[in-house]
Amino acid sequence: MEDPGPTRHNRFMTRTRSRSVDAKKYWESIHEENSAGDVSWYRSTPRVALQFLEKLDPRLDARALDVGCGQAGIAGHLVERGFRHVSALDISAEAIRRAKEGLGAHAGAVDWIEGDVLDLVADAPFDVWHDCAVLHFFTDALDQRRYCESAMRNVAPGGHAIIATFAPDGPEKCSGLPVQRHDATSIERLLRPGFTPAGSDREIHTTPWGTKQAFQWVLLRRSEGTG
Repeated sequence: MEDPGPTRHNRFMTRTRSRSVDAKKYWESIHEENSAGDVSWYRSTPRVALQFLEKLDPRLDARALDVGCGQAGIAGHLVERGFRHVSALDISAEAIRRAKEGLGAHAGAVDWIEGDVLDLVADAPFDVWHDCAVLHFFTDALDQRRYCESAMRNVAPGGHAIIATFAPDGPEKCSGLPVQRHDATSIERLLRPGFTPAGSDREIHTTPWGTKQAFQWVLLRRSEGTG
């Protein structure tokens, strides 16, 4: 199979973290043991995220980032829709390898970044930040703050963040880890004042094995003039 292109490694990955587990080792094992359709967050079509994108109607040369892309994120859908600057980030090299295989010929159109979102320093800011089910793994206040700081420095003023977490009536754990459930207000509060609310939605997601999970989605706009 032809090499679909290089993977950039985040040089900030070795910074000390407050998390009690070795995040990279943990997620490598998850993706080594499970295929794309074997994880609870798998969506063949990311319906809510694409609806938010339709509302935004960004230029096709907008820079878009899929945070925690896993083996089957939104990147391929963006490429199919003609977006020319699509990046996909995951802490797991195995997730990225399998995601490339899954996209086939489209994989070369994606800039693959192996690294931790908490430490991300992009070469240029993104116009669209998409995160489905990463933020809720940060249960520690320090990690939550670092996530917000990462979004602040990596999303361009006037750009947008599309974020989904388990809702307050959603599961208390995901992939064996405890999560911090959110409603729209708590996500918006976390990202103030750098982001302002631009929309929200609630999704009842059906896992590949038929379980129902409540998700909270928010659309946020990166504020002008906030550092």
